[in-house]
Amino acid sequence: MEMEQNHYSETGSTHLGRVEIAPEVIQIISGLASIQVEGVAGMSGGVVSDITQFLGRKTPKQGIKVELDDEVRIQVSLIVTYGYHIPDVARNVQERVKSAVESMTGLDVSGITVQVVDVRFAGDEQESSEESESQRVK
Repeated sequence: MEMEQNHYSETGSTHLGRVEIAPEVIQIISGLASIQVEGVAGMSGGVVSDITQFLGRKTPKQGIKVELDDEVRIQVSLIVTYGYHIPDVARNVQERVKSAVESMTGLDVSGITVQVVDVRFAGDEQESSEESESQRVK
């Protein structure tokens, strides 16, 4: 799900040089902002990310796709906790991600698409992390 791009977003030039921000930085900021929203149980990021999560390694870039052209577009794939109003959670994620990315990078975010890919019961998160702990090779 993560989109790796080789080009950077330029945020400005000074007499000392240019400031460029990698898409991975925007992914991390977006991921960290998303998981702070109440009702977000986690992020979903495809087969590779699901394998790393199964192995007990979590990455804040998981479930985030960034497109840098003339504008910044972000796609967030997340899992919502059962019982929360999905449109409210999605709207809060959009607002939190936009605010975090714009305040930390100075870039203007033109759009944030939120895809809810799963619903998780509150007890499932703890059980799955306990299972992955017991299955992890030590």
